[in-house]
Amino acid sequence: MKLEELRDLIPEKVFAVLSKKGFSTLRPCQYKAIKAGLFEDKNLLICTPTASGKTLVAELAALNAIYHDKGKAVYIVPLRALAAEKYKQFTKDYPDLKIGVSSGDIDSSDAYLAKYDVIVTTSEKFDSLMRHNTPWLEKVKVVIVDEIHLLNDAGRGPTLEIVITILRERLKKLQLIGLSATIGNPEELADWLDAKLVLDSWRPVRLDKGVFFDGKIEF
Repeated sequence: MKLEELRDLIPEKVFAVLSKKGFSTLRPCQYKAIKAGLFEDKNLLICTPTASGKTLVAELAALNAIYHDKGKAVYIVPLRALAAEKYKQFTKDYPDLKIGVSSGDIDSSDAYLAKYDVIVTTSEKFDSLMRHNTPWLEKVKVVIVDEIHLLNDAGRGPTLEIVITILRERLKKLQLIGLSATIGNPEELADWLDAKLVLDSWRPVRLDKGVFFDGKIEF
């Protein structure tokens, strides 16, 4: 889908950022997310293959929260290493925004994060921040949960579920964006999140399935 054809659905400042970054087209899941209400603050569950463009959906939601809703965006990842990776990526891609990362000491409220537009963190750290009544929480407009299928993980799932539940209770106007390539029950999860489900099978590289045996693979 050509970007220009969606101009009326994209906030002016967000459209300007996309144009400046050289985007002329959007991938299927990005187009579907916009049509599903991405810029209308709708909760969305994006279930599409790896490398299909889910991260840009999250970035668009963050830009909308910052430029249009005048608030903050929180990007939750499952691991500290991923938090560092996303922080590095976002800092490079959006030099005009203030990007912060918090994934360490769970006994700190990290009040300094109040000055950042986008905060990258883990579910465990964000749970701690909420329990410490971090002063900037009320300014959060969108929370993106990467790898949201980890709700089913015995180790990290309970904390992530608690984080989402408390957030929805405390921030009535919060927009929640869930991202995953592997959810077995997307309809059920979307219903629990009160989110619109965005499904798509497009992937940039064809995926072939086969069986490897005795030095040979049969597709």
